[in-house]
Amino acid sequence: MAVVVRIPGPLRKLSNGDSQTEVEEGTLRQTIELLETRYPGIKERLVDESGDLRYFVNVYLNGEDVRFLQDMDTTTSAGDELSIVPAVAGGYH
Repeated sequence: MAVVVRIPGPLRKLSNGDSQTEVEEGTLRQTIELLETRYPGIKERLVDESGDLRYFVNVYLNGEDVRFLQDMDTTTSAGDELSIVPAVAGGYH
């Protein structure tokens, strides 16, 4: 069993319309590298120049924010689910 990665609508133009994909277990950093080989250009949307998650991108491992786990060094196991969630801004005036 692999790790399921859920891809949000705004990134699906890079993922050929895929709403999810499966990757091997590893760290979040390794997962993002795998996603980049599969979907070129996705990495720059997720991490900044220093390799950290962009401030407007949230990633959840089984519902837990990876920033409160080990951030980019958070490890995944078979059967886990990673959800990429872009931050939403704005509101009612």
